Amino acid sequence: MTDSIFSAVYAERRARVPKGLPLIVALRGISDAGGVVSQLEDYLWEHGGLEEILRFDSDQLLDYRARRPVITFDQDHLVDYAPEELLLALGHDELGAPFLLLSGFEPDYRWELFIDTVLLLVHEFEISTTVWAHAIPMPVPHTRPVRMTVSGSRDDLIEARSVWKPVTKLAASAGHVLEYRLHSLGEEVVGFALLVPHYLSGTEYPEALLTALDGIMVATGLIFATDEVREASRAFHAQVDEQIADNQESLEMVRGLESRYDSYMEDQSPRSPLVGEDGSIPTADQLASELERFLAQQRDQGAGETPSGL
Repeated sequence: MTDSIFSAVYAERRARVPKGLPLIVALRGISDAGGVVSQLEDYLWEHGGLEEILRFDSDQLLDYRARRPVITFDQDHLVDYAPEELLLALGHDELGAPFLLLSGFEPDYRWELFIDTVLLLVHEFEISTTVWAHAIPMPVPHTRPVRMTVSGSRDDLIEARSVWKPVTKLAASAGHVLEYRLHSLGEEVVGFALLVPHYLSGTEYPEALLTALDGIMVATGLIFATDEVREASRAFHAQVDEQIADNQESLEMVRGLESRYDSYMEDQSPRSPLVGEDGSIPTADQLASELERFLAQQRDQGAGETPSGL
């Protein structure tokens, strides 16, 4: 494949990427209510031990006038010029399982070339499944779990987790187009559109990051630690509750949203198998212990007689 769309390719690292990994896509663009995509990108770079595999050429793909790079003026000189980046990187989850991450700003230009290039990378690395997440503002209360619309090729996840299945026209993102092309080619792909409270859409909403991570874990089998995110979510909710308690109009709005939400969800019960009865997500240590217990049971069973009928 041609590398003309890349500004840097680390050939040795690229050759060492195992085949059959999941690909997580976190492209910042027009739909990022609650800062879900930016939070997800930051989280994975902080916790995933990511190593850059290749870098797309921003000069070909980005409009600098629309996405002004950041530079720092330090008293009498300029430092830390930081143009936007679009990268493919290799990382590992809490148990050491590898995955690929495509992250950065979605392209402003040459969408078809970009999508075709990503499709070639999916083929080159024999990607097992592609997962992406974004978020839209909705009239839902923060006092209820963040729900989602699920799309793509995983009928089991759509059935179990998708609570809103509209038929509507919308402004497409690069993520939408990538999912559309992958699905058309028969590749496994999952899209999570998180439904974020409209009155919190302009903030970084930790609860939405928890939901995005949970969806990615279910779709890929990867394991990510969520203790810090869960603690940030509790603190954020406490702050929002305190602010709303001081405003009667806001209280009435939330109660109205709760009533509508509960009525809508009455006959629906989508819940991730990773989520406990109390709505909590297990820690990485708890998941690792559960995995070790399962493997031990399998070893014990393998040491005994073969079950009848097998």
